[in-house]
Amino acid sequence: MNEATDIRAVRLPFVDHVGIQIVGQEGGRSECRLEAEPHHTNALGSLHGAVLFTLADTGMGAAAFSTLATGEGCATIEAKIQYFRPARVGQIVCTSEVVHRSRSIVHTTSSLCVAGVLVAQATGSFAIFPLRLPLESGVLDPC
Repeated sequence: MNEATDIRAVRLPFVDHVGIQIVGQEGGRSECRLEAEPHHTNALGSLHGAVLFTLADTGMGAAAFSTLATGEGCATIEAKIQYFRPARVGQIVCTSEVVHRSRSIVHTTSSLCVAGVLVAQATGSFAIFPLRLPLESGVLDPC
């Protein structure tokens, strides 16, 4: 793994704000974790669905990113999530993998678990495109 395919070397402001950690990412697979806190919950006390969606999208993006060549970037073009049971404050583990990659699209899946119990599952597709040089801020410029 080099810096060109390691998403952990890229600044991800929103991911950092939410508190997601990309703990492993290589060969079309990734593992992300979130230590969910009270501010991640909805009015019913369970995690807000957008938190789980963000975790899944981040995991799938990390898995997709690990398949890219130097000078390529990717962005979500479609994503879907199914929620199976409520998740509460505590650690959420997201494992993701690439299920198919063509020249211009990467298809991925993601499973989100709490204490080994599946709480949600997602699928996503990512467009692959050539990158311009990174901006001085460290954020990649896809335009």
